[in-house]
Amino acid sequence: MFSDSFFNRVEKKTNVGKETILELAKKLQENDLKNEDTLREIIGELGSLTGKEVSEEKKQKIIDAVVNDKVPKDIDKLI
Repeated sequence: MFSDSFFNRVEKKTNVGKETILELAKKLQENDLKNEDTLREIIGELGSLTGKEVSEEKKQKIIDAVVNDKVPKDIDKLI
């Protein structure tokens, strides 16, 4: 699905390795992404992995975007 170059770009920008990304992707696939509690947990985990603090306001904006299907479909272009 994604090439090694994609994972390499993500790792360079975030210091998060391919295995961690794949584990997170599996978690995303297995959970209901319209559930705010699940989204909060995943956002918190991403913040911890990348060493970034995510404010409650930003978390809510991300949750609203996901719940309302306003997330770009082509993730590769975001990286």
